[in-house]
Amino acid sequence: MNAYLQIHQDDNVLVALQDLPVGTDISFNGHNIQLQQNISAKHKFLINDIQEGDPITMYGVLVGKASKNIGKGETITTENVIHDANAFHEKDASLEWQAPDVSKWADRTFMGYQRADGQVGTRNYWLVIPLVFCENRNVSVIKTAFEKGLGFSPAEVYNEQVADLVALYKNGDLEAIQNYEAGALTETNKRNIVFPNIDGIKFLTHEGGCGGTRQDSDALCALLAGYIHHSNVAGATILSLGCQHAQVSILQESLKKLNPAFNKPVLVYEQQKSASEFAMLSAAIKDTFLALVEANKLNRQPSPLSKLVIGLECGGSDGFSGISANPAVGHTSDLLVALGGTSILSEFPELCGVEQELINRCQTEETSDKFIRIMRAYENQAQSVGSGFYMNPSPGNIKDGLITDAIKSAGAAKKGGTSPVTDVLDYTEYVTKPGLNLLCTPGNDVESTSAEVGSGANVVLFTTGLGTPTGNPIAPVVKLATNTKLATRMKDIIDINTGTIISGEQSIAGMGEEILEYVIKTASGEVHTKAEQLNQDDFIPWKRGVSL
Repeated sequence: MNAYLQIHQDDNVLVALQDLPVGTDISFNGHNIQLQQNISAKHKFLINDIQEGDPITMYGVLVGKASKNIGKGETITTENVIHDANAFHEKDASLEWQAPDVSKWADRTFMGYQRADGQVGTRNYWLVIPLVFCENRNVSVIKTAFEKGLGFSPAEVYNEQVADLVALYKNGDLEAIQNYEAGALTETNKRNIVFPNIDGIKFLTHEGGCGGTRQDSDALCALLAGYIHHSNVAGATILSLGCQHAQVSILQESLKKLNPAFNKPVLVYEQQKSASEFAMLSAAIKDTFLALVEANKLNRQPSPLSKLVIGLECGGSDGFSGISANPAVGHTSDLLVALGGTSILSEFPELCGVEQELINRCQTEETSDKFIRIMRAYENQAQSVGSGFYMNPSPGNIKDGLITDAIKSAGAAKKGGTSPVTDVLDYTEYVTKPGLNLLCTPGNDVESTSAEVGSGANVVLFTTGLGTPTGNPIAPVVKLATNTKLATRMKDIIDINTGTIISGEQSIAGMGEEILEYVIKTASGEVHTKAEQLNQDDFIPWKRGVSL
């Protein structure tokens, strides 16, 4: 295993691939470097002496500038480097892409749920959705009834643990409580035997629909419409209070915009028009059960890989993200695009500094101009409330080597591979073009993942260096660790370890191919991700202008 890495030949920093003690002598490309302090793995140190105001370059792009003089062999930190990034402008070059060889997947298929509109799902879910937070409790009532009645409930291990503790307490055995160890959590949440072709009923509670701006409620309806229209969804039950901003008519208009011939079953119940709450809930439960009977008639069928739509996401990123997991996922994206499939790269604050590369990868000027317009509007809106993209890195990011937004962005963009950008989508717009799509979302991983799925992703590839349990209600989220320590420590939430790239055991291309094979198995229902096993159903609509 190498001790350090220069990511791009133009970089003036090296990345420590392992902990390096102070005084270590490094010979690199004619440079003799003696480390001036202990360098933790994932952090960066200077190849040359630089002066205050000089640029810091990583991934071949500007990622910051020195806020004071820094000597070679010194670590770059928030104390001596501040954010800086290259400006961007209109498209000034075109991409000539060399697609990877995908001949061995040319005749491959996955087992998917084929919808009437031509989409193919990787799962078959029914949704129960409140149009306003006032209906969250009623949704919870329906959730309890169906989960207990149909066996869709999460694993019972925690309920059993509480029951055991109660029994011990009643017996007065406090010592036994202190020494109590729960049984292992296993995949017992797939116990449904009534409707074997339905993967679950999902409940998308939220805190929106009224009380905010009309823009927020309109965006919420558009996002919910994307979930109902989604390839992984058979239909939906909608609960409305009646007087809220997020009206049923707005949701219906959003559905027609996605598909003028939309014909999935959508059951709507408005409490203010109902005889009673009991009458509304009883009708909703009965009608939903009958709809499940119909949804259960759909079987998985062999489907072309071109029907896969993968979301490209990261959360809890670290200094290895842009070296291992992200470029590996990027290669998977390139493979799928070459096969006629679709990928979605989001998190616009984490594309800061690499905008020009993405602009030049856009297939048309119309697409590149839209990307420029959205990026500038987003940054201006953030600045108008006293923030900016430069504030995006979290304390965990910084601790593990991502000290500026441009460093984080240059690594995050690697998830998008090298293929042309076929389309740019604003928040809640749905994918219609195969290839790499750029989707405007915040960098917040749950808001972004929620948006990617709402725009059509039927599998999400989620890279993490620090560890996060993020999942989604209707799309399987494959969690990829950037380093082996994380994969070992948090194996209950990690699906794939890409740390073997750091150790030199695996190539980026080889890992990208392994990920594609895992995606095919996941899409076919042969594999359920750790997030699915844990019922990690994260769903947060974006209140635009608030989140980075």
